[in-house]
Amino acid sequence: MDFIRWFDDIGTADIAQVGGKNASLGEMYRELSRQGVRVPNGFAITAHAYRRTLDEAGAWARLRELLQGLDTRDVDELARRAAKARDIVYGATLPAELADQIASAHGRLLEQYGVDASFAVRSSATAEDLPTASFAGQHESFLNISGEARLLDAVRRCFASLFKDRAMSYRVEHGLDHLKVFQSVGVMKMVRSDRAAAGVAFTLDTETGFRDVVFITGAWGLGENVVQGTVDPDEFHVFKPTFNQGHRAVLRRRAGSKELRMVYATGTAGRETVRNVPTSPQDRERFCVGDEQVLELADVAIRIEAHYSRKAGRPMPMDIEWARDGVDGQLYIVQARPETVASQRPPGLVEQHHLQAHGEVLASGRAVGNRIASGKVRVIDDVSQLASFRPGEVLVADSTMPDWGTVMKSAAAVVTNRGGRTCHAAIVARELGIPAVVGCENATARLRTGAEVTVSCAEGAVGHVYAGALQWSTTTTDVAQLPRPQTRVMVNVGNPDLAFQTGLLPADGVGLARMEFIVAEHIQAHPMALLHPEKIDDAAMRERVLHLARGFARPADYFVRQLAEGVGTIAAAFYPRPVIVRMSDFKTNEYASLLGGRWFEPHEENPMIGFRGASRYAHPAYAEGFALECAAMRRVREEMGLVNVQLMIPFCRRVQEAERVLEAMAAQGLARGVGGLQILVMCEIPNNVLQIDAFSRLFDGFSIGSNDLTQLVLGVDRDSELVAFDFDERDEGVKAMIEQAIVGGRRNGRHVGICGQAPADYPELARWLVELGIDSISVTPDALLEVLREVLHVEQQLGRPPRGAQDGT
Repeated sequence: MDFIRWFDDIGTADIAQVGGKNASLGEMYRELSRQGVRVPNGFAITAHAYRRTLDEAGAWARLRELLQGLDTRDVDELARRAAKARDIVYGATLPAELADQIASAHGRLLEQYGVDASFAVRSSATAEDLPTASFAGQHESFLNISGEARLLDAVRRCFASLFKDRAMSYRVEHGLDHLKVFQSVGVMKMVRSDRAAAGVAFTLDTETGFRDVVFITGAWGLGENVVQGTVDPDEFHVFKPTFNQGHRAVLRRRAGSKELRMVYATGTAGRETVRNVPTSPQDRERFCVGDEQVLELADVAIRIEAHYSRKAGRPMPMDIEWARDGVDGQLYIVQARPETVASQRPPGLVEQHHLQAHGEVLASGRAVGNRIASGKVRVIDDVSQLASFRPGEVLVADSTMPDWGTVMKSAAAVVTNRGGRTCHAAIVARELGIPAVVGCENATARLRTGAEVTVSCAEGAVGHVYAGALQWSTTTTDVAQLPRPQTRVMVNVGNPDLAFQTGLLPADGVGLARMEFIVAEHIQAHPMALLHPEKIDDAAMRERVLHLARGFARPADYFVRQLAEGVGTIAAAFYPRPVIVRMSDFKTNEYASLLGGRWFEPHEENPMIGFRGASRYAHPAYAEGFALECAAMRRVREEMGLVNVQLMIPFCRRVQEAERVLEAMAAQGLARGVGGLQILVMCEIPNNVLQIDAFSRLFDGFSIGSNDLTQLVLGVDRDSELVAFDFDERDEGVKAMIEQAIVGGRRNGRHVGICGQAPADYPELARWLVELGIDSISVTPDALLEVLREVLHVEQQLGRPPRGAQDGT
C-alpha cells in the first residue's frame, strides 16, 4: 500500500485522499509553477495512512465510545474528552510500512534540498479548506522539523490534532461525523522566512467583501505570528482592475507594530523548534516587504484566484499564505484555500450600523467587521479562566487561540491586545458575525471584568471600546434590484477607511471627495512644513514633522504618497464610477493646526472668507504646497490608473483667478482635457453664478456648495452660533441663485450638481432640485438611500422612467 503522494501527483480532485490543504498545494505545484507561482516541494501522507494507523491500534471503538453523547456546548466536558481522544490517537504506533515510506520520502527531499534542510509538517483534514467551510488554525502545524524521529513524532501529533477542541466543535456545527473526517499530513520544505518575512494575502477585502483588491498582511519572521495574531502586521492593498491593465502600484499601506519575530530555536533538546524574539526597533519602523514584493504577491494572488475560479466555474476569492526566503530572496506560496467568510455574504445586501451616541473611549485598535455590540467585560488572562465566561459578555484577552472557539461563539464581541485583521480572533469574529477590536495593546489593562461597554467597528478601520451601553441603529437594504433615477445620486466621502464599505452602496459615484480628512488624519503635517522643515524654529516640532516622513528621500514625498493613497482608495472603491476630488480647502486657522502649520499661516480675523481655496494655489505662500497636491493627483491617475478621478477647484472668486489656477495645474502636468481629465469648480460664491457663462468656458462642470453659497448670499457667518437662526438654504434668495446656476450650466452644456447637506436635510429642497433638472445630488452615505428613494418618487411623479437596477448608464 502506497501511503505517500507527491505534490506533483495530486490536485483538487484528491481531497478525499490528501485533504484540502495538501490537495491545494499539489494543485499549485503541478499547475501554476510554470506561471511563476513558487511552491516548495513536498509530499502528502494520505488519509488512508491515518485510518490504517487507527485500525492497527484498535482505536476506533475507544473513540466512538468516548465521543458518544458529547455536548460541545459544555466547554469543560469538551476539553476533557478532546484531550482523551488526542491521547488515543497519539498513542497509536505508526505501522512499520508507513514509517518506512515517510523515511524514504524524507530522504528524497533531503537529496533535493540538502542535508541541512528542515521541513514544515502540516495537518490536512479531508473536510478542510472547502469552498464553504474552513478549518483554518484548528489542527496542528509544526515548523522547522529536522531528523527522522522528530518528523515521525510530528506526524503523530498532526493525526491527534484532528481532535482539538475547536475542530470538534466546528465539525458538530457543520454536521460532520468525527469518525468520518480523516487526517492527512503534508511535509514540505521550510521557507527561511525566519530570516525575512511572511504573512497572508486575500483576493478581497476581508472586512467589506470588496472583490477588486488583493489584501496582503505580513510581519518579520515565520508566518505563524500573523496567522495566530501574535503581532500587529503590516497591511497593503493592490487594486486588481488597474493592476491587470498594467498599472503596477500599491493602492494603500499601513505599518504594523510587528512586536515579535518568530525564528528557529537552536540548541534546544525538547520539542520546541521555533521561538519568538523581540523585533528590533529599526525593523518595527520599516515595512517587512517593499513595493516590488507586494506587487509580485498581488500578481501571484491574482493568478491563483483566476485558476481556482476557472476550475470552480465561478468567482473564487482565495486566502493565501506566503513566505519570503531570506536565503534566496524569493517569494513562496505555502498554502491557499477558498475564502469562506466575506465571499459568502449575499450580494447586494447592505447592512449599516450607526452609533446614536458616544462615550469615553477606553481602548482602540483595528476594527474587524462593521458591527456594534455591547455587554459586560470578561477579561481572560489565562486559559483556565475560560470556564467563568458567560454568554453575551465581551471577551477581552491578550490574544485568542483556536481552542477558544466554543467560548467565542457565545461572545457579544472580542477585544485583544495583539493581532491584526487576519489573526485568529479576527477570523473567528468574522465567521461568527460579531465585532472585534484587535491590536489594542492595552485592552486587558484598561478594561475591567463586569464593566458595561460598547464595542464599535462601524466607524472605519479603527475600532473603539466605549464606556457604557450606548444606543445604536441597524438598517439592512437589498440594493441588488433597486432602480436608479435619471438624476445621479452620489455620495460625499472624506475618510478612505470607509471607502470600500461606502462603495457597496447604490451610488453613482462620489460627488465630493474631501482631501482635508486625509491631510489631517493620515498626513498630519502642513505640506509647507514638509517642504521646508528648516523654517520651523521649534526643535521638538521640527523633529515631530521629520519623524512622520522617516524613510523617505524627501519629507515632501511622504505627503504625496499618503495623499495619493488616500484619494486612490476612495477612487478604487467606486471605480469606474466618477470620483470628484476637491483640491484642499482648509481655512488658515485649520491649516495652522496641522503639525508645523503655524509657521506658514497668517492669522485672520475671519478665515471663512479669507486665504482659502483657489486663492492659495498660485500664491507664493502656498504654490509649492499646491504642487504637492497636484503631484499626488497625477500619481493617482497615471501610476495607479484611476482615471475616474476628476478634480474640482473650491472657493474660486474670479475668472482671472480660475485662469491662474488652471495654468498652475497644467504646469504640474494636470491640463484639462489631457488624458480625459475633467476639472470642475465649486459654485459657492455669488460671482460663480453671475458669471457662469465665463466660468463655463474654463471648467467642465459645477458643484453647488450650498453651505458657502447660503452664507454669502445671506451674509451669515456659518461658524457663528449667534446668527445661526438666519442660515437657511431654503431662503428664496438662495434658491434663486441655485436655479440660476442650474439654468446657466445647462445653457452652456455643463454638468451641474450639488454637494451640500441641504437636499438630505430638507426633502422638499431635493424635490425642487429634481424638478429643476439638476444633474446630480451628492449626500452623506447615511442619507443616500433615503434621498435615492425620494428622487425616484419625484421622478415617477414627473413621468421620468428609472434607469433600472444597478444601471449606471
